[in-house]
Amino acid sequence: MEGGFWCGNPAEKDFWNPTYMDHAETSRQLKVTFSGPANHWTDAIPIGNGRLGAMVWGGIATETLQLNEDTLWTGVPGDYTDPDAPIALSEVRKLVDLGDYAEATKAAVELSGHPSDVYQLLGDMKLEFDASHMKYTEGSYSRELDLETATARVKYSVDDVEFTREHFASYPDHVIVTKISGSKPGSLSFTVYLDSKLHHHSQANGRNQILMQGKCPGKRIQPRVIANGNPKGIQFAAILDLQISEGGVSHIIDDKKLKVEGSDWAVLHLVASSSFDGPFTKPSDSKKDPISESLDALKSIKSLSYSDLYARHFDDYQNLFHRVSLQLSKGSKSNLSDDSLEMNKVESSPKNSYFSKSEDGAVSTADRIQSFQTDEDPSFVELLFQYGRYLLISSSRPGTQVSNLQGIWNKDIEPAWDCAPHLNINLQMNYWPSLSCNLKECQEPLFDYISNMSVNGSETAKVNYEARGWVAHQVTDIWAKTSPDRGEAVWALWPMGGAWLCTHLWEHFTYTMDKDFLQRAYPLLEGCTSFLLDWMSKGPEGYLETNPSTSPEHMFIAPDGKPASVSYSSTMDIAIIREVFSEIVSAAEVKCFILCYLE
Repeated sequence: MEGGFWCGNPAEKDFWNPTYMDHAETSRQLKVTFSGPANHWTDAIPIGNGRLGAMVWGGIATETLQLNEDTLWTGVPGDYTDPDAPIALSEVRKLVDLGDYAEATKAAVELSGHPSDVYQLLGDMKLEFDASHMKYTEGSYSRELDLETATARVKYSVDDVEFTREHFASYPDHVIVTKISGSKPGSLSFTVYLDSKLHHHSQANGRNQILMQGKCPGKRIQPRVIANGNPKGIQFAAILDLQISEGGVSHIIDDKKLKVEGSDWAVLHLVASSSFDGPFTKPSDSKKDPISESLDALKSIKSLSYSDLYARHFDDYQNLFHRVSLQLSKGSKSNLSDDSLEMNKVESSPKNSYFSKSEDGAVSTADRIQSFQTDEDPSFVELLFQYGRYLLISSSRPGTQVSNLQGIWNKDIEPAWDCAPHLNINLQMNYWPSLSCNLKECQEPLFDYISNMSVNGSETAKVNYEARGWVAHQVTDIWAKTSPDRGEAVWALWPMGGAWLCTHLWEHFTYTMDKDFLQRAYPLLEGCTSFLLDWMSKGPEGYLETNPSTSPEHMFIAPDGKPASVSYSSTMDIAIIREVFSEIVSAAEVKCFILCYLE
């Protein structure tokens, strides 16, 4: 997909498509490197195309690619209204006006709603090699993420054979691609299969394909528990396609595994799809067929070689990544000498095998982190900056879901904080780099998401608060939940989430001066403003206040010495409201100018 509904296509010569950096800049190595397999999920290498993601562990005898598809969530569209909320709201406001903040905090629990739904994992792609791989040559192992090419690589040697694995997630072709090769003909043998913690069935579909079908829970329950009355959840399918060299053979094992023997190389294509058809369609009403969509994705790349797929991925990715360079130092320290390591007193940790040098002498990123404590290497700051841009490109592209609390990567059926978008800073932080780091297209899923929330949020505003416009609170999910979450007021009761997100709309316009974008964004900003005007009420001193008001996840000691979280007109509220009001005035002036002078 080129361009999109929100952003369109950038002009060929505008500042979104600057001339590529000169050779001196592009030759600087931008690699996250490890000297051993991952011991923990957070040590694995993330790859992604916005919709599909994988964490590459880099194991030797056993390799795992932990897989994600961004529409796999629990639940179904919900009712995000509470007809009893106005009565509870009136009581809370009375207590705040009386200065009884502790009691107001207790009473505000009545305004809480239902919890968000939960982001799920897709599963694992498992590769099993024979035991000889555990006898790899010491010091030959390397694992890296090349930020210039968005490619993860693993290399090691067994006797006189070097084994190489390359992994990338292609946005143009909607596929995760893995190539495995040995340096000697016929040296590659392994077994591959798909698995998942979700309720699923996996089977071989001939000697070159594995098909996995499954479903997400229709509500927040353990995925292997089938309860009466559980609504139909999102269905999914993943297909693994295998290609091997001439001379190699493949067999089916246990009806669900493929065993490759005597090949020079193997290429694996992983595609996946779900029945999710937007936040307003129940999975039971969806007309989408995950199997057909996955087969179509494979069919579309049938004529493309590995080199073709890589070239298309490379061109697409570098069109975004190479828009910005950062140079803080004259030379890169990505290859430090033994002397510099000794000087900086960097010691390898026996508990973490990746704390050491690889065969080519490159120091691992973990060692560079330790070294940074005594030597603030500017090139390491450059690497961190570009890694942040890489993560945004990999987790948010036009047509995908919004980047959630962990981007698109998740290994659990019950992830921390549900892996849900949190609107009291986390979702905003995901997209802060998008404009200043020249990745405006990566914002499109955010704008789609704001638009969806405005639909549900208008009902929440009308029923819960008897207000115009639309509102969103602190926690949301793929169904565009806008009601307060379940829990204490200190974090659940915060109706400023949508307002803070709306500041991204105006910021996007000020960066791009895209008048078509402003025409589409203006109703969202206007609806948010209408809610804020109705949400504020006149306080005892005659000023408009937000009541009740919380400063997200912050408690205070009230004048009576009791802990509380609910009061009125927190600085957070007033700052956001002032910004939104200023922006709607400016946006209206621009719209008037466009209407009067440019059309």
